[in-house]
Amino acid sequence: MLRGKHILIGVTGGIAAYKVCYLVRELVKGGADVKVVMTEAATKFVTPLTFSALSGHDTVSDLWTSNQSTNSEIGTRHIDLANWCDLFVIAPASANTIAKIASGQSDNLLTVLALATTRPLVLAPAMDADMFINPVTQKNLATLKERGCFVIPPAEGEHASGLRGPGRFPDIDPIVHFIEDVLNKVTQDLKGKKILVTAGPTYEAIDPVRFVGNRSSGKMGFAIANAAALRGATVTLVAGPVHLETPRNVKRVDVESAKHMYDAVMEHVKKADAVIMAAAVADYAPVSPAKQKIKKQAKQETLELSLASTPDILASLGEKKKGTTLVGFALETENGLANAKEKLKKKNLDLIVLNSLSDEGAGFESDTNVVTIIDKKGKSEKLPTLPKFDVANEILDRVKKLL
Repeated sequence: MLRGKHILIGVTGGIAAYKVCYLVRELVKGGADVKVVMTEAATKFVTPLTFSALSGHDTVSDLWTSNQSTNSEIGTRHIDLANWCDLFVIAPASANTIAKIASGQSDNLLTVLALATTRPLVLAPAMDADMFINPVTQKNLATLKERGCFVIPPAEGEHASGLRGPGRFPDIDPIVHFIEDVLNKVTQDLKGKKILVTAGPTYEAIDPVRFVGNRSSGKMGFAIANAAALRGATVTLVAGPVHLETPRNVKRVDVESAKHMYDAVMEHVKKADAVIMAAAVADYAPVSPAKQKIKKQAKQETLELSLASTPDILASLGEKKKGTTLVGFALETENGLANAKEKLKKKNLDLIVLNSLSDEGAGFESDTNVVTIIDKKGKSEKLPTLPKFDVANEILDRVKKLL
């Protein structure tokens, strides 16, 4: 996976900066073309000349100094390097730089590149244990993961400060393997394809402050949108009410109710090559939502709601599809396989993804999932417990064949 790849390495200030010299050497030995950008703090630990000798390219460390090997004007260097790379790896990624990227700050060449690039971004955090486990650092890393960045887990052990715990820069081999794995997952095999994804629950109003809904977190749909974008697709994500960051390079349309989602999907499906309906759309909604908050009445022990069925988005897509690949989801608590196969046939789907609340590692809010993928011929394949991003790629592998 390394041969012929353009890999941009960003080095930030930290004692682990010297270890990146070995990383650059291994990537070059593997056939990658490597360029290095450093923060000013990083140059206090390792000289730019060292990385230039190892990479065969001038090392850049600010926006203003001219470097012959960039083949670009100073003012456009951040754009040229951002577009040159197939992968941007920041190693070590300091707590300061992680915080800047999470908040969109760009006060040096490295953070400008992180903001400018549309290529996959890999972070290798390295810092003292107390800094790494600090809730602020953990929140920043979680934010970046939600946006589609890849984070290499740090090693545990003794730090230069004498502290012990997580935050050590990993050995070089695991980092190289991680980079190869990311490159394998972000091949541009969906470039030129337009994919519409739905995610999350819908909220059906009872009154201005209450709703009928479900427990969907939206994580599976967001993982699919992220994976598709990383594989080069043009992705539109129609999202119900969720608390998730928008994946990088994804167009997001926020909706609330089943009717809102129906309208958004029908608007965007016209240009889609594939639709993946991962949203948990409410089947029923209150017939007449109250215009004012319903007050609790003295001695009133029950409240009756009259519910009507919501628009069946998946069935509507199945009836109207003309060459569009259509993927549905089925969450079942009993007779899962039989019910999923019936849904696939009834709604004219090309694939259906079945998951169950009874499977360990699946369910709401989980970062992993256990699914069975069923095709139009009735062939089913149950996958092992996988991160939702990997499940997303398994689904997209099958969508690609249909496209």
